[in-house]
Amino acid sequence: MPTLKEFVEKLPPDLQQEVQDFIEFLLEKQAKKPRGKPRFDWAGALKDMKDQYTSVELQHEISKWRIGGQ
Repeated sequence: MPTLKEFVEKLPPDLQQEVQDFIEFLLEKQAKKPRGKPRFDWAGALKDMKDQYTSVELQHEISKWRIGGQ
C-alpha cells in the first residue's frame, strides 16, 4: 500500500497545499484539546477488601473478573 507521502506526491501542487493546510489544522486542533487533571474519585473504592486480599491478590481477582470470572 502506498504511503501517505506517495499519495500526496501524486497530487497537483494546489491540492498538495490543501493537504498541508488540513494537516496543520488537525495539529492545531489536537494541540487545543483540553488536558484536564486526572480524577481520582475512585480512590478507596475497594478499601473494604483490604483485610480480605493483599494488593497482589486483589490484582489477580480483578484480572479474573475482567476475563470472565474463572
